[in-house]
Amino acid sequence: MYLELCKIEVMGKNCFSCFLLLNIFFITPDTSFCQTSVIEFKDYTIDKQIKVDSSFITMLSPYADSIKHSMNTVIGFSITGLTKHQPESTLGNFMADAMRIMAEKKFNKKIAASFVNYGGIRSYIPKGDITVGTVYELMPFDNLIVLQEVSGKILQQLLDKTAASGGWPVAGITLTIKEKKAVNVLIDDKPIDENAKYVIANTDYVANGGDDCSMLKGISVQNINYLYRDALIEYILFITKQGKPISVKTENRVVYAN
Repeated sequence: MYLELCKIEVMGKNCFSCFLLLNIFFITPDTSFCQTSVIEFKDYTIDKQIKVDSSFITMLSPYADSIKHSMNTVIGFSITGLTKHQPESTLGNFMADAMRIMAEKKFNKKIAASFVNYGGIRSYIPKGDITVGTVYELMPFDNLIVLQEVSGKILQQLLDKTAASGGWPVAGITLTIKEKKAVNVLIDDKPIDENAKYVIANTDYVANGGDDCSMLKGISVQNINYLYRDALIEYILFITKQGKPISVKTENRVVYAN
């Protein structure tokens, strides 16, 4: 079935349409009761020899048209386009700001800092119209925004990890990367305090120890099931409703030591 879905012409090249269709017609099995001692795999080759099930395509067409329309819905406009690079970038600043601002609105809580794992950014925002599909390509994962209250000591460990990785997008923090460590760390223009407590926003993936962030694993999280992808869409709409385009600059939030 999946191979045939990928061949539906009406979807164009939008792989996220396939993803959404799969969620409409298929239910992920509950594997909690499955025996896992024996796992079998079978490879399938995707080529022109695979026959298209025309009746299945006909059945899916109305849903594909609807999804295509949704993905092509314009939600904003970018003057120059936003791309990612390290240690800081316009796209990274935009995404970190979106997480912090929208999380403060949804959680109704002051947030000291937000983080976006660099490897999780999978695309860019092109110059011109920004569509819902643009955001799905940028953030294809169903990551949730969660809050954690951490000590300055733990926060420093997290910042050192981001520094060792070349720098992550951040909001609310400025730092210098020196010898793969985070130095001259300022939070709201104040030096980081090892004994203080800070509320930070992150994705559930990172908060659960993903991307080698083991220092965060086990720390309680506040979760309202708010998708980061939804936060990005709502943030773009929030700016657009003010009659503004998406325009972001780098601000020396993260710099390399000379």
